[in-house]
Amino acid sequence: MIGGDSRVVLTVLLLFQGLGGEGIEFGGDGGDFGGDYSKLSGIIIPGFASTQLRAWSILDCPYSPLDFNPLDLVWLDTTKLLSAVNCWLKCILLDPYNQTDHPECKSRPDSGLSAITELDPGYITGPLSSVWKEWIKWCIEFGIEANAIIAVPYDWRLSPTMLEERDLYFHKLKLTFETALKLRGGPSIVFAHSLGNNVFRYFLEWLKLEIAPKHYFEWLDQHIHAYFAVGAPLLGAPDTIKAILSGSTFGLPISEGTARVMCNSFGSSMWMMPLSKYCRGEDVYWKHFSKGNGGVHHSYRCSEQEPRSNYSGWPTYIANIEVPLVHAGYEAYPSLSEVTHENLTSMECGLPTQLSFSARETSDGTFFKAIENYDPDGKRLSYQLHRLYHSDPVLNPLTPWDRPPIKTVFCIYGTDLKTEVGYYFAPSGKPYPDNWIITDVIYEIEGSLISRSGNLVDGDPGIASGDETVPYHSLSWCKSWLGPKVNITRAPQSEHDGSDVQIDMNVENNREEDIVPNMTRSQRGKYITYYEDSESIPGKRTAVWELDKVNHRNIVRSPVLMRELWLQMLHDIHPNAKSSFVTKAKRGPLRDEDCYWDYGKARCAWPEYCEYRYVFGDVHLGQSCRIKNNSTDVLSHYL
Repeated sequence: MIGGDSRVVLTVLLLFQGLGGEGIEFGGDGGDFGGDYSKLSGIIIPGFASTQLRAWSILDCPYSPLDFNPLDLVWLDTTKLLSAVNCWLKCILLDPYNQTDHPECKSRPDSGLSAITELDPGYITGPLSSVWKEWIKWCIEFGIEANAIIAVPYDWRLSPTMLEERDLYFHKLKLTFETALKLRGGPSIVFAHSLGNNVFRYFLEWLKLEIAPKHYFEWLDQHIHAYFAVGAPLLGAPDTIKAILSGSTFGLPISEGTARVMCNSFGSSMWMMPLSKYCRGEDVYWKHFSKGNGGVHHSYRCSEQEPRSNYSGWPTYIANIEVPLVHAGYEAYPSLSEVTHENLTSMECGLPTQLSFSARETSDGTFFKAIENYDPDGKRLSYQLHRLYHSDPVLNPLTPWDRPPIKTVFCIYGTDLKTEVGYYFAPSGKPYPDNWIITDVIYEIEGSLISRSGNLVDGDPGIASGDETVPYHSLSWCKSWLGPKVNITRAPQSEHDGSDVQIDMNVENNREEDIVPNMTRSQRGKYITYYEDSESIPGKRTAVWELDKVNHRNIVRSPVLMRELWLQMLHDIHPNAKSSFVTKAKRGPLRDEDCYWDYGKARCAWPEYCEYRYVFGDVHLGQSCRIKNNSTDVLSHYL
């Protein structure tokens, strides 16, 4: 990689190392930044449970040889989790009401890139807990300066208000952008994954209250060049409901009951609650105005489409829960079938009844109010929802997100994987926290809804399924950010010569409906579908990338995604770029690892890009296939 390796030559000379020191104007019509693109910085905002937490206490763990000392890993140290789980829980749990630490142990997020690369470093645990490590390796491999990539870890257990109240996180994030500008001399590119997108959204709203309105957009243009939203749960994820009621272990060796107690102590657990796209919150400025005058603001205002839509626009009900009808107060259950109380006998009053809740009813608190009489966490969850979200002074995060006011926005996610969209819960007969069991799960897959047993289920499935964690309905909300005319391209994920690329220009886009490409696909291949718009908003570009069969966690480690990101940025910085987006007509190898030996032709595949070049230590022919040193001509294919 050092000393003339062509993998570095490919982009080192162009990406962040400067082009003769001259300012470069944007080659297409998607922006007007006239600065030096070699001065760009990359800022990474990780997702939920994707930042290391370290102990900031001295905790003696009885019956265990391992204690917790300052700066010891808490999230994640599987050795201490296995040997001293009670101590570990003291360090990870928060008070559900005031979000404070346990009296005996507190944890704080680590800092720097090492905090987000591997959660539990080690020979075995490291690869299993790897998050952004591959991403950072690509940056190093392509010669990115060390001060050009900045991680902004945060305590992912906290709600947005507590992030600012306890850690001043958003003040620090603002300073990070300003420091990057001063250090590098140019704006930053934001890469956010999963919950990190919710954090960035809140930051943009918080910023409105910190900066004078006339300077807000000027600050954004000066400090943020582009925003890449990767795997963003824009309308939430039903998996949140499962974690709250029955627990989600994250693959850790703990019981689901323990995982539930842990999850419900975190204020951030509700940040990804499923929500209705038809219900919006009050304008932030009106909220402050009404508070200042003793007025009362409402958390939600739903359009007429909400009561007319099935399941708040989602494929099915998010939660179906079986409860004894004897306690039921009908005013608390809008989804309950209309049955008059007078017609029920005493025996019928004791029978269990199934209550169904839509996305709106989970995010507006109806669901938690309904289970208050049956679950010890019901009132605590209602309190958290109201205090930390509905009464948030900056933004009600449980509302749909409009396109961010940033020049260039890319929304990227995986599709066509089996994804959970609804659950059936019933009492287990066990004490809290194991008092609920999941009796059935509804999945979306290939335009259909199926149950855990494989039976088809009625509902409103979308044209595709999600990324195993977030449903397609939530991921694809960013298609509403596109304008009335969209250019659609579908291309293979692997290297290709352009023979299987399909293009449809100026497709009509009705924002109330999903865009359905009129394109084919091979059953054996994986594709990327690009939706691109550079005309509806003058000076701004919006793109949506759908990657077949890429799951939620692994998308930040996907070589295909990293290749597309590098080519798009290479296109943006090049003075001879002729279009708003990088061409999809061809994809060749970018790194030595992408070259291989073609045994049928007895030569390296992709001779235009690769050549046979033996280096001492190569053990097979494919290892000796490397990128050609003269890569300048190759770059012209992507302009």
